[in-house]
Amino acid sequence: MASAIAYISRDTDGLHWKRILSDAFGSIDFRTLDSLGDTADIEIALAWKPPRGLLASFRNLKLIVSLGMGVDHLLADDQLPEGVPIVRIMDDGLVGQMSEYAIYWALRHHRDIDKYAESQRRKEWKPLDFVDTIHRRVGVMGLGTIGQDTARKFAMLGFPTAGWSRTSRTLDGIETFHGTDGLHKFLARSDILVAVLPLTRDTRGLLGAKAFAALPRGAYFINMARGALVDDAALLAALESGQVSGAALDVFNQEPLPVDHPYWTHPRVRVTPHIAGATNPRTASPGIIENIKRLRSGREFIHRVDPKTGY
Repeated sequence: MASAIAYISRDTDGLHWKRILSDAFGSIDFRTLDSLGDTADIEIALAWKPPRGLLASFRNLKLIVSLGMGVDHLLADDQLPEGVPIVRIMDDGLVGQMSEYAIYWALRHHRDIDKYAESQRRKEWKPLDFVDTIHRRVGVMGLGTIGQDTARKFAMLGFPTAGWSRTSRTLDGIETFHGTDGLHKFLARSDILVAVLPLTRDTRGLLGAKAFAALPRGAYFINMARGALVDDAALLAALESGQVSGAALDVFNQEPLPVDHPYWTHPRVRVTPHIAGATNPRTASPGIIENIKRLRSGREFIHRVDPKTGY
């Protein structure tokens, strides 16, 4: 039986991945969704949002690689082959992009740039009162690789920064909260809330009316994690009441965002099309190459995912 690698994604043609893996391993049997051939040959799947049940049809599959740092797109498949190891990428380039996204929107809010843009349209010279950085508290919700990098960068900029995670974490210079007991205290001190949580059974819909009500009035919300963390009706209500002063949203419950969704035209919402961080094969490939080597040598994988927790 041949050993083939299947690239399962409609986002790109996979040729960049083929070149990188060929450089690492020499001649490889690299297949795409449109040319899978005899699926009994496939031992490794590089997957992003695979069709339901497809991976289960690869009866000799030995490794599933998520082409994103999140794996909820895989775990959503109720026919996922049981017992096949799942690993995720660890992409320093993507991590940097994500923190840049959060910092951009936070600074835009912090320095009242939208208000000054409106003043420019009115040809009105109107300096506004300024909130000192040391008085603008940032809360990063989720302290995985991306969350930790984002929190550290906010702290370096001088913002009092805190992080919340499911289990206890310790980060130098970052106030940390964890679990259900710590959530309300974390939200209550977050003038800018950045969501970087993975989507799991426990986090789905976590950001609802109760969570938004716990924020300081006028807080700003940035979601670059997963849309399903958020109860859209609750966020819209919080925006209308002024409890939340604005939101920058990169991810949504339904993607692409439907053309009639209120987010598109809401004056205090900024919409981007899931671009906060994009996987870069150049920076993401070292971990994948290492895991393929480990598969061939029978060693433990790096960046392995526990399907029960979702990360």
